[in-house]
Amino acid sequence: MIPVLSDTQVDVLGEIANISMGNSATSLSMMVNKKVLITTPSVKIIKRSEALDDYEKTCIFVQIHFIKGLDGNNVLILKEDDVKIMTDLMMGGDGSNIQGEIGELQLSAVSEAMNQMMGSAATSMSSMLGLMVDISTPEVNTIDVESVRIFEKMFEGRNDNFVKIAFKIKVGDLIDSTMVQLYPEEFAEKMIDIFQDSRKRTVGE
Repeated sequence: MIPVLSDTQVDVLGEIANISMGNSATSLSMMVNKKVLITTPSVKIIKRSEALDDYEKTCIFVQIHFIKGLDGNNVLILKEDDVKIMTDLMMGGDGSNIQGEIGELQLSAVSEAMNQMMGSAATSMSSMLGLMVDISTPEVNTIDVESVRIFEKMFEGRNDNFVKIAFKIKVGDLIDSTMVQLYPEEFAEKMIDIFQDSRKRTVGE
């Protein structure tokens, strides 16, 4: 049976995700020159094998390593067509050029977009957690949903449980979709502890 997060833990993860990704939406909006809305996230625990249940054929994995403040990494999963639209907008298009496979230029563009977005998220997390949080340049991979072997290698260890945070994302009238963020359960619990300790210190002051 998959362990269930307490209501308090779910609320903490939801609050961290909501504030950090809200600021990320502002960064993405500036890059694509469109209004970007990211809704309040849903949080739940899943098994590793369930990570790609919401996706068909191909999706884009963006792996983010924390290099300061937090010890661990997480993954953002985006739909292939959503990435094509975003990168076309970033390159000055109108978002309609989504034919063909994603190439190196598009992967580079989405890496930069995610770097800006998650950099904004890290800044927000620094304030919430009361410590400096920084990330490395994201690693972007195109993943065949039928094979999760690359994903299996990303998180080595015994822990097979992940926190799945799902956001609804809208970009102008071009994208109305879902973006998923995954944390290893152990990493999420550490982040919750840091957040709660920070809250206690703030109240104590």
